[in-house]
Amino acid sequence: MHTVAVLALDQVLPFDLATPVDTFSRTRLPDGRPAYRIRVCAEREEVDAGAFALRAPYGLEGLRGADTVIVPGTATADQPPSPAVLAALREAAAEGTRIASICVGTFVLAAAGLLDGLRATTHWIAAPHLAAAHPAVEVDPDVLYVDNGQVLTSAGAAAGLDLCLHMIRRDYGSAVAADAARLAVMPLEREGGQAQFIVHDHTPPAPRGAALDPVLDWLRANLARDLALAEIAAHAGMSTRTLMRRFREQTGTTPLQWLHRARVRQAQHLLETTEHSVERIGAQVGFGSATAFRDRFKRTTGVSPQAYRRTFG
Repeated sequence: MHTVAVLALDQVLPFDLATPVDTFSRTRLPDGRPAYRIRVCAEREEVDAGAFALRAPYGLEGLRGADTVIVPGTATADQPPSPAVLAALREAAAEGTRIASICVGTFVLAAAGLLDGLRATTHWIAAPHLAAAHPAVEVDPDVLYVDNGQVLTSAGAAAGLDLCLHMIRRDYGSAVAADAARLAVMPLEREGGQAQFIVHDHTPPAPRGAALDPVLDWLRANLARDLALAEIAAHAGMSTRTLMRRFREQTGTTPLQWLHRARVRQAQHLLETTEHSVERIGAQVGFGSATAFRDRFKRTTGVSPQAYRRTFG
């Protein structure tokens, strides 16, 4: 069973702490067995969580042997953690443990030197400070999470749930992750990034996704069809130029790129849950040829459809 150690530091943000604990605790394998074992670890027995105190059943030694370590954000992100905490995280990283942060927990990973030379994200409000304090880190304030393989970071609040679902999908495949997402009443994958939430002084914030939601629903229902940009724009009741601009604003990508990604996600589900051939699945999700399907699938997931099925089927 995969062990997840959640590190509770003083002034931990309760939402950030609860997100991985609850999400991974609820995740079940297809046969009903729990997918994860959870450890809440802390430097001291009692942790100050602001409005309340909590008692962690494990000390820093609980990080040893974990498959994943998650560092939630704290209300004192600008204050580096103790040398003991930094040493424990470096030791876990040296052992090959997967390490992830939620929200401003990214500052802890940066202080430990685990993000040097890597791309990372954090809450958009804190991103400029992270970049100034840790110039060796490539800070991307526009995304919900960043997966560097061993080290992962997420943006604020709900983006921590996006990251948890992403890790579940990495560990057990899309079907298990989709079940966890349903329990959390959360889409398995939200389009776009946190750029849509950033408030710029010169423009008022716009409601997220309102204009495109019906178009996205229509695209999901028509994945198998050969959809051209002009047809999508006609269905949306706007010019192709306006459609492209709205997609960029609200999803962070183009209509056709969004469509390709949605097709690959549906293909992942079919590879896991059916015995249909790769060729048939490619056609079912709207790719014109098996070659085009294989190329797009590998470009998106990093593996071939056959390799994905061997792992998660």
